[in-house]
Amino acid sequence: MRAINIEKILIVVLIFFSIVYLGLQLYQYEITASGLRTLMVLLLGVLYCVKVTYKRLLFFLFLVSFAIAEIISFVSWFVPLPEGEVDGYYYAGNISYMISYMFLIFQLLKSMDVKSVFLKLPFHFLILFVLDVFCVWIVTDTARSELNNYEYWLEFVYNAVIMILLSLAVIDYIYRDDKRSMLFLLASISLFFSEVMQLAYFYVSENNIINMLYSFFIIVAFIFFYIQSTLKFSNNIDLELIE
Repeated sequence: MRAINIEKILIVVLIFFSIVYLGLQLYQYEITASGLRTLMVLLLGVLYCVKVTYKRLLFFLFLVSFAIAEIISFVSWFVPLPEGEVDGYYYAGNISYMISYMFLIFQLLKSMDVKSVFLKLPFHFLILFVLDVFCVWIVTDTARSELNNYEYWLEFVYNAVIMILLSLAVIDYIYRDDKRSMLFLLASISLFFSEVMQLAYFYVSENNIINMLYSFFIIVAFIFFYIQSTLKFSNNIDLELIE
C-alpha cells in the first residue's frame, strides 16, 4: 500500500512539475526551468524503481545518464566561462546525452535479432540509412556558422545518434507491430522533434514558441519512453526471435 501511495504521489508531482516547467519556459525563466527539469528526470528514475517490477538495466542507465547530463547543464548556468576558453560543460553535457541515447539503442539491438530483421527488411534499412545521412548533414549544417570545428563534429555525432535511434525504432515497429514498439517509436519521434526545435532555437532564431515546442516534445518523449518501459514484448515475437 505504501509503495502504491508513493507511486501516485510521484505521478501527481511529475504532472504538476511538467505544467510548471512549460510555464517557466513560456516566461523564459531558463535557469529555474533547467533546475526543475533536472528534478523531474530524477523523480522519474525514482518512479521507475518504485513502480516497475521487471526493471530493464539499459533503460535505467538511460535515465541515470540523462540525469547526469541535466545536472551538468544546470550547473553550467552558475559557472562563468572566460572568453576564449573551452566550454567543458558543453562537451560533457552533450556526451552524456549521447551516452543516454546509446543505452536506448543498445536496448533495441539487444531485443531484436538484427540479422533476421535485416534479411526480412533490407530495403527499409537502405532507405533509412540514406535518409539518416541526408538529415544529419542538413540539420548539422544549419548551425555550421555558429560552431567551431570540434563543436560541429560533436553536433554531427550527436545528431547521428538521434537518427540511429529513430531509424531502429522504425524498424522495430515494422517488425514487431505491437504496442510497446509503437510507444517507443512515438517517443523517438518526439525526441527527434525536440532536438530539432532546440537546434533551431539555439542557432537559428531565439523564438519563444520554438523553445516551448522543444519543451513540450521532450516531455511527451519521456512519457512515451516511460510507458513503454513498463510493458513487455508480445509473446509471439519473443518466440520468433528465440527460434
